[in-house]
Amino acid sequence: MTARSTSSQATPDSLPPARFAYDAYTWKEISHLLANLATGIVGFVYVVTALSFGVFLSVTVVGLPLLALALYGARLFGRFERGRARMLLGVRIDEPSPMPLRSRRGGGALAWLWSTLKDPVGWRAMLYGFIRLPWGVVTFTVVLTGLFVAWPVLPFIVRGLANADRAMARGLLSPSDELERRIAELESDRGVVVDTAAADLRRIERDLHDGAQARLVALAMGLGLAKEKLLEDPDAAAAMVDEAHGEVKLALQELRDLARGIHPAVLTDRGLGPALSSVAARCTVPVKVTADLTTRPAAAIEGIAYFTVSELLQNVSKHSGARSASVEVWRSDQRLLIQVWDDGRGGASLEGGTGMAGLSERLGAVDGLFIIDSPEGGPTTITAELPWRDRAE
Repeated sequence: MTARSTSSQATPDSLPPARFAYDAYTWKEISHLLANLATGIVGFVYVVTALSFGVFLSVTVVGLPLLALALYGARLFGRFERGRARMLLGVRIDEPSPMPLRSRRGGGALAWLWSTLKDPVGWRAMLYGFIRLPWGVVTFTVVLTGLFVAWPVLPFIVRGLANADRAMARGLLSPSDELERRIAELESDRGVVVDTAAADLRRIERDLHDGAQARLVALAMGLGLAKEKLLEDPDAAAAMVDEAHGEVKLALQELRDLARGIHPAVLTDRGLGPALSSVAARCTVPVKVTADLTTRPAAAIEGIAYFTVSELLQNVSKHSGARSASVEVWRSDQRLLIQVWDDGRGGASLEGGTGMAGLSERLGAVDGLFIIDSPEGGPTTITAELPWRDRAE
């Protein structure tokens, strides 16, 4: 009797806990497909209204500007749909480049209006909003019905409908083409270049203010005091002039270092190979430099290559703990390749706080590449690649 009672009590405890059969990802897809009806109604009404008023009033002065503003609104609708697809369907679509506020070629309001009316991103967003209503009716009906009558197979139906939604969003809400994506990349790179230039200007201003300028002010004051003491105490005046002479030498050295940081004279006069050898000589680790270049690249590319190697060798001196290092520079077709190697402790990365992320951004701004191979324990090999441009004579 006791055994039977124990068995009857153990049976319910052995059952798995009750839970929903669908995972979170399936529920997200279901939510997206059910919401298609509401967003489809909004998009369809907006597109039909905008086109109707724009075309009907096109014979007046307000029709075409109204249609241009409608294209702006369609872009906002497309942005909302990209965000919804990203949140619920897990599909990431690149943002197209923003519509220009004025024509890039000038020409005033008419040129801007014409370029806006030709905007392919806005028109494809219009098409997307127009076709979403019938599609939203289909997805809403199928999914809502399936929740009651096709529960076991609904995840498979939902996945197929969601894949169609993903394809529709990618096809109509993505940037126009490779050129459109390239424009977006260049706009982002332009921001990096502007920020880098501003940071360099601030650094130069700070170095001048805290270094050479302060030293020259002290020098002027010292010479003024020496001038006052020249008749009263010639010996003290001579000592002050000697001290001022030493300050002049230090100021000149600081100005040379600052000029080298802006653009070293050896790079201008002798080229990349000798300039890199000069940088390597200042490194605390023995560095072997090999530069296999028969001609010189454009001055801008040469400068970027020089400062890239300079900063990498500074990292070798400060962080690597290496005993030896090497720098190789060569040309391959229309690319300039740089490889910096050291036998240090490794572990370098873009998140390491050693300026690697900044270097990667600078090279990316000119269509370059920056690759780090630095396992823990070393060695570290960093490869930088720049586009080759011939030097203007």
